[in-house]
This record gives sequence, C-alpha cells and structure tokens, in this order.
Amino acid sequence: MGYPFSSVRSGYSFLILFSCLLFTSPVDSSALRPKSDNNCSALNHFHDYKSKCAYLKSIDPCASQGFIDYLSFLYCNFDGFPLLGQSLLFLWLLVLFYVLGHTASEYFCSSLESLSKLLTLSPTVAGVTLLSLGNGAPDLFASLVSFMGESKGTYDVGLNTVVGGSSFVTCVVVGIISVSLHRRRVRIERSAFIRDVCFFCAAVGSLALILVYGKINLWGALGFCSLYAVYVVFVYLSWRFGGESCEFDVESVHKRGSNSLGEPILEQRDDLDEDVVVVVDDGRCCWKLVVWVITLPLYLPRRLTIPVVSEERWSKPIAVASVTFAPVLLSFLWNWKRNPTSFEAGVVYITGCSVGIVLGVVAGATTKKSHPPKKWLLPWLVGGFVMSMTWSYISAQELVALLTSLGYIFGVSPSILGLTVLAWGNSIGDLITNVTMALHDGDEGAQVAVSGCYAGPIFNTLFALGVSLVGCAWEIYPSSIVIKTDPRVLESLGFLVIGLVWSFLVLFSNRMRLGAVMGIGLLVIYLASLSIRIVQTVGDSH
Repeated sequence: MGYPFSSVRSGYSFLILFSCLLFTSPVDSSALRPKSDNNCSALNHFHDYKSKCAYLKSIDPCASQGFIDYLSFLYCNFDGFPLLGQSLLFLWLLVLFYVLGHTASEYFCSSLESLSKLLTLSPTVAGVTLLSLGNGAPDLFASLVSFMGESKGTYDVGLNTVVGGSSFVTCVVVGIISVSLHRRRVRIERSAFIRDVCFFCAAVGSLALILVYGKINLWGALGFCSLYAVYVVFVYLSWRFGGESCEFDVESVHKRGSNSLGEPILEQRDDLDEDVVVVVDDGRCCWKLVVWVITLPLYLPRRLTIPVVSEERWSKPIAVASVTFAPVLLSFLWNWKRNPTSFEAGVVYITGCSVGIVLGVVAGATTKKSHPPKKWLLPWLVGGFVMSMTWSYISAQELVALLTSLGYIFGVSPSILGLTVLAWGNSIGDLITNVTMALHDGDEGAQVAVSGCYAGPIFNTLFALGVSLVGCAWEIYPSSIVIKTDPRVLESLGFLVIGLVWSFLVLFSNRMRLGAVMGIGLLVIYLASLSIRIVQTVGDSH
C-alpha cells in the first residue's frame, strides 16, 4: 500500500515547467480587470428609488449579464415597497440555487453516469473525471460565466467562488467529518491523502503564482489546466499499481437517501388508528400537490428540452418533445440579444424549428413507449449532456448577475458574495453527501468522503478556473490576459494552505486517524479567514 513519493516530485516538476510557460514574454496584453461599473457605483449618490430608476434608464445596463436587469426591476417597480422587492430578489436567489443544483444532480450527473457506462470507464477514472465534473458543475459554470460571459469584469466573483468553495469543503466539511467520527478513530489511507494534499497545494501555488504575476498567456493557461490531467493519471496509476481501492459505490448514499425520504411515514406503525392514517396520508398528498404546483414552472421547461433515456424516467412523448424543443431553445438563446425581426434572427429561428421537427419525427419513428432506445444511444446521451450544460450555464449566468446586482443594492462587494453566498450554495451538496457517507458507510465511506473533499476542490481550481482562463486567453491569442492582483484573494489562499498544512500535521501525528482536534482546528481556521474578510469588506463600505 505504501505509495511512493515519486508522484509528489513529478507534480512539482510539472509545476516548475508550468512556471516556465507562464513567464514566457507575452506579446501585447489584454486586460481582464473588474469592469468599470459603467457608472453603476454612482447609484450610491442617489437616495430614493425614483432617482435611481431615472438614472438607470439614462445609461446602458451596468450590472446585468443575464436575462433580467435586476437593478431596474427593483428601483423602477418597488418604490413604495422596497422590502417586498428585496424579498423577491432573495427568493429568486434561492430559486436559482435550486435550479442550478437540481439540473446538475438530476440531468447533468445522470448523463455523465450513462456516458461512463457506455464508454466502459473504470470506477477510478470515472470518479476523478465524470463524477468530479458532475459534482463541480455549479462552480464550473459560475466560473465560466464570470470569466467569459457578456460582462467579463465579474471574473472576481468566479475566482472568489472557487476559492471560497475550496476553503469551505476542505475546512468545514472535513472538520465536521473529523469531529463526528472522533470516537470511531477512523484511519485515513496515507498514500491517497499525501497525493491529494500535495496536488492541491500545487494547484493553490499555481493559482497564487498567476495572481502575483498578474498575467497569463494561452500556453500558461493550458499548463495550469493540464495539471488536472496529471492528477487524473496519478490517481489511475495509484489504483492500478498501488493497490488503492476505489470500488466504493457512491450511488448507495443517494439510493439510501431517496428511499428514506420516499418511504411512507406510517409504513411500520400498524398499531395506529386508521382515521389518523387517513388524515396524515391526506396531508401528505396535499403537501405533495402544493410542492408539485410550485416546482412545475421550474421543472417543465427543463424536462421538455433535456433528453432523458433512463429506464426510470423514460416517457416517449416527453422524449420526442425534448428533442423537438431543444433546438428551438438553442436558437432563442442564440438570438436573445438580436433584433427578433432581423433577417439573421429569422434564419436562426427557422433553422432551429426545422431541425427540431426533423429530430422529433425521427425520435417518434425509432423509439418505443415501453423502454428507452437500445441502439444509437450515444446521440441521446450527448443531447442530454449538451442541454443540461445549457440549462446549468443559464442558471449560473442569472446567479452571477443577481449576486452582482445585490452587491450594488446593499453596498457589498460582489466578490465577498461569491466567497460566501455563492460558494456556500454550491458546496452544500458536498456537505450533505460527504458527511452522510462518512457517518453511515463505515470506514470505507469515511475514506471516500475525505478523498472527495480534496478531489472536488482540485477539479474546481485546476479545471474550472483553467478552462475559464484558456477560453479568455484563446479569444485574444497571442496576447496575454492581465488579471488585477487582489491581495485579499491571496489571503484566502494563504488560509486555505494553512488548513491543508494543519490537516497534514495533525493526521500524521495521530497516525492518520480523524479526531476532534483536527476538526475543531479546521473550523477555527475557516472562521478566522471569513471573519477577516468580512471585517475588511465592512471597512471598505465605510
């Protein structure tokens, strides 16, 4: 089981090579700085909603890169009821978090799981590639929107979201797991922990290097992103030749969770009165009906545009409708900034509708009502993958736009909202899944949960941010993108490294056993980092 330290040396050798690529002399540089706000900060000089509304109407939208101009929505419609307007924005924020998380878990991950089976990937490779992609989808799309969306100046939101999410998972989630399992004295596998922590330190060091230097070209961005490929290779080699076990069934957690939530409340209570049972059942039916009515407007558009070919959710009419409406939705998204009466927009709409009709006819002729298609499964899975990505991107775009607007409304930096609100919202799934796995699936479940707490942030740091940097650098190649150095992001990265070092030292001193000392220390480190950042933000506002 002893894992050689060659992987650590090779990882840092690759980091040195990446540094050489990063510091090669660039040609002309193109700035990737926080946007000039288009005088959006001037809203602070107005003291009533009417004047703010009049000012927003006199300029171009200054904080919206989504479908809704949230500043105009609030200031021009809720002059007499500001609390109601702010409450609606917070409610919409929760809805966007739900849509983003639900799309990733129910559609995106489902497509990835089916693709993994179709491509016959090993559990290890699937875990560090497709599974990580599914779990990290919210951070990935938030990062892409922040860096490459219409308003590229919001990149600090995506950067702080990834850093904040990584800190939350490696400190709070690992800390809660350690405190919860301190009586069981669970031992973590030494080689896997060393590999994950060292690669994560290399990822954080690479990111800090980029921020300190302040610019990066296409080759440097590719080198940064390819560090994740090196990590995947080492995980595979450690499983293949090092004897690490990666056969744990992660889906058991979701199956157990769904069964426990889905089983009747009174299933094992035969001694209760029948009238009480009828009342409770009626109450449950009414509650389910209310939930169904509320979530229907959020569920139906995605269900009718994302192809699903799983046995449990197969429906031929819905499948035919999804492949018909998916091209129509894509044509609408392509045209949403164009004049709808222009010739170009008309061509796109006609093309989308024609393609949708053809696909719908073909799907209706080649599928059966009883079961999903067995042949030509790959096009269905690719279609589901593409459309789930589309909906995730739409949700992330609206989420970033809303957080940016809330920053202007309440005088809070959007970056601190990304570090806290967006990072917490995207990481809550990791908290529930990993803690549940650690508590209910024995020592092996704890091992997988802790490994996942490091594999996920490695993916978000190297792949999510890496792809965003590659996309930005590709647009202006051969120039370099210039990133404004934010000392506070470097502070957050410093606390992140402190948490990793603390975990490393405490685990080794405790013979790789999880304990309360490690968990409490991680929680204190996270709270200290968060408190300092909040105090700095409050100081700036005054």
